[in-house]
Amino acid sequence: MIGGIAGDIIGSVYEGHNIKRTDFPLFGPWNRFTDDTVLTVAIADAILTRSDYGSKLRGWYQLYPDRGYGAGFRKWAASREMRPRSSWANGSAMRVSPVGFAFNTLDEVLDEARKSAEPSHNHPEGIKGAQAIAASVFLARKGCSKEYIKDYIAGAFSYDLDRTVEYIRPKYRFDVSCQGSVPEAIIAFLESTDFESAVRFAVSLGGDSDTIACMTGGMAEAYYGGIPEEISSQVLKMLDDRQKSIVNMFIE
Repeated sequence: MIGGIAGDIIGSVYEGHNIKRTDFPLFGPWNRFTDDTVLTVAIADAILTRSDYGSKLRGWYQLYPDRGYGAGFRKWAASREMRPRSSWANGSAMRVSPVGFAFNTLDEVLDEARKSAEPSHNHPEGIKGAQAIAASVFLARKGCSKEYIKDYIAGAFSYDLDRTVEYIRPKYRFDVSCQGSVPEAIIAFLESTDFESAVRFAVSLGGDSDTIACMTGGMAEAYYGGIPEEISSQVLKMLDDRQKSIVNMFIE
């Protein structure tokens, strides 16, 4: 799931200052990990330890409370109230890539994606977004063609994937909903030729750049069999020992 983390870190500087082109520096002095990375690691930790997803999401939030969480999630994570929160925002989808890597059947992936979303995004669109990204990662990891992935996701989730990055980019604006960002992230992956181009396409759409790139990065890592060493080495430098421990255990 380091591909998702890479997308988050690369896109972090462009979330509030969108760049509508692909020729931008991947790393600079202002890149950092955001809530996307923290919660992706939380999902991986829950899988590794067979723990409750909600508890891990809350626990990792409390370790890194200042990483740009949405107001609704922050209120839920800081509360003692354990009831599921209904949300259609893309937080459920940005963190789910470990599910696509960790389980061995599509049915398992869809079920676990639902479970990972439900504590904080128990809305049909929030669950659907998480399932779509996790399924895309799983199918890419299993060697399915992009055409197959596109057809499956469009059919199963009713997302419009018959658009292009060039068509979306000019008018696309900040949209934190699953329905307004998950299809765009998938399209960026479908048009890519390698991991780097996938992340560049995702960031160039604008909007919620770090989250879109995080979702795209997980799919691209799975499809292309990893990420370039020059990118992974930069990413790992920006994580602390606690985060790197989970990443390394998950890879193993």
